[in-house]
Amino acid sequence: MKKTAAWLAVYALEQLGVTHTFGIPGVHTTELYDELNNSASISPVLVTHEGGGAFMADAVSRVSDGAIGTLVIVPAAGFTHAASGIGEAFLDGIPMLVLTGGPRTDTGRRFQLHGIDQLALAAPLTKAAFRITRHDDVVPTIFEAHRIATSGHPGPVLVEIPVNLQLFPGEVGDLPRWSPAPPPPEPDPALIREAADRLLAARHPGLFVGWGARNATDELIRLAEALHAPVATTLQGLASFPADHPLHAGFGFSPSAVPAARNAFADCDVMLAAGVRFSEIPTGSFAARVPAALIHIDIDPQVINANYPAEIGLVGDARAALAALLRDIRGRPALSRDGEDLRRNIASDKAAWRAEWNAHDSKDRVNPARFFDGLRQQTPADLITVLDDGNHTYLAAELFPIRAGGRLLTPTDFNAMGYAVPAAIGAKLARPDHEVCAIVGDGCFMMTCMEIATAASLKLGVVFFVFRDGELSQIAQAQRIPYNRTPCTILGGLDIGAVARATGAAYVALPDDRSIGTAIAEARCEAATGQPVVVEVAIDYSRRTAFTSGTAKSTFQRFPLSQRLRFAGRALTRRVMG
Repeated sequence: MKKTAAWLAVYALEQLGVTHTFGIPGVHTTELYDELNNSASISPVLVTHEGGGAFMADAVSRVSDGAIGTLVIVPAAGFTHAASGIGEAFLDGIPMLVLTGGPRTDTGRRFQLHGIDQLALAAPLTKAAFRITRHDDVVPTIFEAHRIATSGHPGPVLVEIPVNLQLFPGEVGDLPRWSPAPPPPEPDPALIREAADRLLAARHPGLFVGWGARNATDELIRLAEALHAPVATTLQGLASFPADHPLHAGFGFSPSAVPAARNAFADCDVMLAAGVRFSEIPTGSFAARVPAALIHIDIDPQVINANYPAEIGLVGDARAALAALLRDIRGRPALSRDGEDLRRNIASDKAAWRAEWNAHDSKDRVNPARFFDGLRQQTPADLITVLDDGNHTYLAAELFPIRAGGRLLTPTDFNAMGYAVPAAIGAKLARPDHEVCAIVGDGCFMMTCMEIATAASLKLGVVFFVFRDGELSQIAQAQRIPYNRTPCTILGGLDIGAVARATGAAYVALPDDRSIGTAIAEARCEAATGQPVVVEVAIDYSRRTAFTSGTAKSTFQRFPLSQRLRFAGRALTRRVMG
């Protein structure tokens, strides 16, 4: 039979269960978009910018159970516009399909698209990139792209489909049907027994969990309770272990962590790390003290021993490995530990930290702890919370508990500002039955706020809490400590209410602590009608997070003595002289 590559691509996406694609049509994808329009199961979403589309696709993969976020974009500029979202997905381990058009291959002309090789552009940001050359290859290649994107350490895969193959039909054989990949192999029983022995003999075991363990929450809870072990998480892994569990210590365990986590892990002699990469942010710029007895579980073999040496490295699915560990330790005696004392200490440290924040005088602005208390009191446990990259990220990590069933989406290793607004839209499309809110700084908001028009056109009731302080506060705080000045961080005046009106959103002001409860309630009520809502929060950033203070201090302490003296002298001179 004869079919166009556009028809074949849509057939493949339907087989994979794709429900939405994100992008902007162009001359290299008109036929593909025409076929998407014919699909009974796929809705193509027109975005305002391909970068926003990439963040939406990223969010679909993060909140869905098995679905994969899919971009359909024009080549060259469409790809480079989307590159930040693709790069974030690549470093964060998020599967994504990126379908692009491509220049015609039947003209004999070499320098279409200015001679740019899109596959070469994609190479450092994707797990693989394919260029289709025959109609018969379209469906198998997209199936293979999905397999690569979702296996091992997940990530984006690009498939380029030349225009002539999209437009003109070609002969194809029987169409293959999609069959899911088999489950990953069981972990090595000998290594599981060795890991169990080390954990049972530990005096102060600790669990460090990340995004890779997000599907193993039940196993993590049972293991922590069996071992009487505190649990710390990475930024991405904040939802992997419920924050209201008495063994949850906090985000990270380095000198940049909150007191509950620092104290709970101070004497850790055996650490079980599951689904983590020990990258810069959760280790407080690599200042974390990791015990020599490290048991590291991860699907990606390159992660193990990359930044901290592992005594036992288990390559495989975190859930399978943790379940095997539980089976092995069941009924075996462990070293006597005072689990109740550990729980009391964690609870006491958390309460003291909260009291410090609540006692902080925010004057006529909004105290972050009181805002997050108000948000937590009103929202369901399974709320999907989307963060951006900035000071608000670490405030949320330290002050907003993610409960069992909740989801948290945030950019991490690629540090892509502008993530939250479009990602919240993608999350709501994928999980319309869940409440979704974005918490975003005003600098990040300015980068992608026009995507709210997309939410309005789709009638998506997402609440966007915009923390407004008029500067890029995270980097400004980092500048003030050593430099006593903040170059190039003051934002231009932005009328957030006008942005809301221009994009079709409702607007709610939250100017002080007294308005927290009513403003959040009003925003949720408006969102329940299917209208996006922008809440302008006059946040007080005058008190630093533990992460900011601890990371700045740890980084400074690693400078050579001569450079520490130089920086300290300069900062002192500027404080005195102005």
